[in-house]
Amino acid sequence: MMTIRIAAGVLLLTPVLAAQSIPQNPDYVLGPDSKPKAGVPRGKVEKFSFETSRIYPGTTRAVSVYVPAQYDGSKPACLMVFEDGSGYASETGSRAPVVMDNLIGEGSMPVTIGIFVDPGVTPGVTPEQMGRYHRSLEYDGLGDGNARFLIEDVIPEVEKRFHVKISPNPDDRGVAGGSSGGIAAFTAAWERPDAFHRVISYIGSYTNLRGGDTIADMIRKVEPKPLRVFMQDGSNDQSIYSGAWFPANQLVYGSLEYAGYDAKFVIGTEGHSGRQGSSILPEALRWLWREYPKPIPASTGGPGTRHYVTDFLDPGKDWEVVGQGYGMADAAAVDKDGVLYFGDSKASKIYKLGGDGRPVVFRENAGGVSGLMFGPDGRLYAAEPGKKRIVSYGADGAESVVASAVDAHDLAVTSKGLIYFTDPAARRIWLLDAAKRKRVVFQSTAESSMAFPSGLRLTPDEHLLNVADRDGRWVWSFEIAPDNLLRYGMAFHHLEAPDDSAVTQAGGMTLDTTGHLFVATKLGIQICDQPGRVVGILRKPQAGVVNSVVFGGAGLHTLYATAGDKVYARTLRRTGVLPWVPVKLPRPQL
Repeated sequence: MMTIRIAAGVLLLTPVLAAQSIPQNPDYVLGPDSKPKAGVPRGKVEKFSFETSRIYPGTTRAVSVYVPAQYDGSKPACLMVFEDGSGYASETGSRAPVVMDNLIGEGSMPVTIGIFVDPGVTPGVTPEQMGRYHRSLEYDGLGDGNARFLIEDVIPEVEKRFHVKISPNPDDRGVAGGSSGGIAAFTAAWERPDAFHRVISYIGSYTNLRGGDTIADMIRKVEPKPLRVFMQDGSNDQSIYSGAWFPANQLVYGSLEYAGYDAKFVIGTEGHSGRQGSSILPEALRWLWREYPKPIPASTGGPGTRHYVTDFLDPGKDWEVVGQGYGMADAAAVDKDGVLYFGDSKASKIYKLGGDGRPVVFRENAGGVSGLMFGPDGRLYAAEPGKKRIVSYGADGAESVVASAVDAHDLAVTSKGLIYFTDPAARRIWLLDAAKRKRVVFQSTAESSMAFPSGLRLTPDEHLLNVADRDGRWVWSFEIAPDNLLRYGMAFHHLEAPDDSAVTQAGGMTLDTTGHLFVATKLGIQICDQPGRVVGILRKPQAGVVNSVVFGGAGLHTLYATAGDKVYARTLRRTGVLPWVPVKLPRPQL
């Protein structure tokens, strides 16, 4: 890959950084594709004020809509959204409508509606009051707020107001912007790849205005998404209190390249200016829409890619629904044959996968089951907070009460039949010894504070006990002493947290034969190495919270996940462990 660079009027190609070349000129003047051409049908641009946002209530903003002359309503049109839209729609800026006229006319773009959206303002109540300007909140902020605004507010309003149909296919949709609008364009597609697959980011603000400096790191960790990304920046871009733009853009592009994305980075000599971006908009759009309607795939870690998370993924294998229609699927566990059992905490039922691979009821009236695990005796142990007890079930479903009057949330059973369980309300961890006597082995205090101990799992060698803090950002690690008590507890595994909260919603966990810990969280299934670092994040099978994960199936290569009303399965390149069968771990890379 090559980086295109303009220096002193000379076109330079620097190895390592970018892809196909783009013709430019060093003065960044608008070329013929940015000017009306004879014989090319002209689309229409109309402007309106949008004041009814549900995502950003109380705001008002200008929105312009471009409808190409070729649009006849016979089928849904493709879409390009432009952040800071007025600068792209005007005839003194990038002239995006003219560019789209020309590219649609020559067949380089499909029939595409353009939506040009300005950031919102909450006006003052009186003329003397200053408005509240939302540009940094909406654009620099991470998370899915801006994406939801576009998807839930703007696009439906445009369809209704202008009587147009916009394709819901993310391959038919792109989003573009510059500076804060550039990071906003990327974040919209990053957060909602179900809605946008194509991105243009000019002089993107990937600095710490509102946490944008973390994007380069997250690209390297998160399972690749089906995105195509065009980037541009000038080597003289600004350096201010939040960081330096040009190095930040280089880091983001380097991460995209590392992760195997279809990405391109064009470098010029401008400062924090839109001149170069405006001049290359025609070629940027041609590159973005090339080979349409061929779908944009996610990188699978094939030859030439180095994305670490792809070491865990089996190419071509994605999440598949195993079962659905439950009140709340939770508490996954597998038996010695890798057969999956899981709970429906709302319906108080336990299911197992039958011989045909479909779930069948194993046990009714299971007391709001929240934790399941098999023990060395072959029995299924269950935490049933609805009945304030821990029970075990035989293969025929026969029940035996293990402990009563306990507020158990999740449990772990050792190879010796000892049981550790979490008590979130009291912020405690308990031990049931061989005689089934209860003992508190950890109590959260101000000095060692765990907000909500939820899931817990032993390491495969039974040296350590991992405990997820649902309302924090850590998985705690405790050493199991010779007397089976816990000691040397510390917040050890550093989980990634969403932008809008430090709460990770960490819950169910499972481990593989190398000691990698798989943690179900709000961001996805985070993979931690033995030293406690997040090395990869698997995409969630659906929106919302993943409650539990466990390896099972033939050879323990299938990762099962419970989420909402569904149970999913995905084949990985890793091998799970049976929690009650100790495994010697390899020395980790430090």
